[in-house]
Amino acid sequence: MTARATDRNWNDVYFTSQDGLRLHARYYPAAAGHRRPVLCLPGLARNARDFHVLASHLSDPRNPASRDVLAVDYRGRGLSAWDPNWRNYNIQIEMQDALDLLTIAGFSDVAVVGTSRGGLAAMMMACLRPGAVGAVVLNDIGPIIERDGLVRLIAYVSRVPLPATWDEATTLVRDMHHRAFPGVPEEHWTEIARQWFNEENGRPARGFDPELSKSSSLTDGPMPELWPQFRALSRIPTMAIRGEFSDVLSQETLSDMAIAHPRLETHVTRGQGHAPLLRDRATVLALEEFLVRSEAGVTATRVALRHG
Repeated sequence: MTARATDRNWNDVYFTSQDGLRLHARYYPAAAGHRRPVLCLPGLARNARDFHVLASHLSDPRNPASRDVLAVDYRGRGLSAWDPNWRNYNIQIEMQDALDLLTIAGFSDVAVVGTSRGGLAAMMMACLRPGAVGAVVLNDIGPIIERDGLVRLIAYVSRVPLPATWDEATTLVRDMHHRAFPGVPEEHWTEIARQWFNEENGRPARGFDPELSKSSSLTDGPMPELWPQFRALSRIPTMAIRGEFSDVLSQETLSDMAIAHPRLETHVTRGQGHAPLLRDRATVLALEEFLVRSEAGVTATRVALRHG
């Protein structure tokens, strides 16, 4: 399943955080607003572009299950402003920024699709603002985070070089990730590189503030377990996606999640590691089918967002 990054089917939305930063999100409007809208929250150093294929499918007017989609650029990522205080790069503040966006959009009872760090934010939302969340999809994250995978992610944030050309960017991204993502077709890596880097004057630019690495030093001491936060999802429909080769969410943890949340639906994305890219047909359709099942009786309120 593909949707070209050049397919301009979204509106750029800019809004101001409570502490004055100019933040960005993509809004993919659906033809009708009777389905539960989706809020997409990316991983640690990722951005709204990661969800383009998924959001394009979910909001496609030809899709009978079409729905509005909002995809967030956290502060310091994508097209959002960098924060002068790196300590504000934390999940609680990023969650509050996302909740503020929902208020601006007039959305409530949304389905949150959270990749990695975004899934942690989704669990926090369910604890702190339960009325905002009607369903959750956890993309390769759970209450136990494998230490080796977290160390690898932090090393990526700290050391990823800035390529000089888009060809170099494609080669870099493919070489760094192809072993964990053997199921990704070769022709997709060019678009993936353009998701992960910004563009300035036709060249790759950093897609995240390098200061983000300072806020990610979480590897000292034992890793916290987040079972109370996960159990906050027990009242709402929840789906957990795991990459077949994930080093962040283990199969054992996924099985334990299904015991703790008896209605949990699970899906394994074949040929991919952490975190699944949400662009293969099997995963996109499984996610959409879950959303449809989860929203019986739900009527969404739709508020059009302006172009940024």
